Amino acid sequence: MHTITFPFQSFPELKTPRLLLRDLSEEDYQMMFFLRSDTTVNAYIKREGAKKLEDAIDFMNMVQHGYEKGDNINWAISKKEDQKMIGSICLWNFSEDLKTAEVGYSLHPEYQQQGIMNEAMKAIITFGFTVLNFDRLVAYTHHANLSSLQLLKKNGFILQEEITDPGDENNIVLALDKD
Repeated sequence: MHTITFPFQSFPELKTPRLLLRDLSEEDYQMMFFLRSDTTVNAYIKREGAKKLEDAIDFMNMVQHGYEKGDNINWAISKKEDQKMIGSICLWNFSEDLKTAEVGYSLHPEYQQQGIMNEAMKAIITFGFTVLNFDRLVAYTHHANLSSLQLLKKNGFILQEEITDPGDENNIVLALDKD
């Protein structure tokens, strides 16, 4: 993993018509635990799920430390009106030349199929290309995760048949290049 010097002084909050993408906080521990332990949310992810709240807290601390080092930016997705975390989206796994970043995301099932992740994705794409000057964003998703595939394709990501995920043979890779 490669680090970047972020061109901003404080955590970059992003606003969309309905959403606030903000820094993670202690109020988000329970939701992060849910997102990292729920079988529906994690059905297509090959990783050890959170077993207890402390696992989610440890993950959030790791993410925060990574942000401070320039390894990632992980936003809590919340609706503007209450700012309660309902999902997360991140840019991470930066390439050596700092021209490519991976996008990762999860959303509470209660908020899926409402265009929320699409709205958050559009904000992250714009941020990644205009603020961080990436040339390419990539996403790894399970070949059977039709909602994720639909989201990525709707946002212009294209299947990269020549790239595989050595960590999960069920994943496919999609990429979006800067115009």
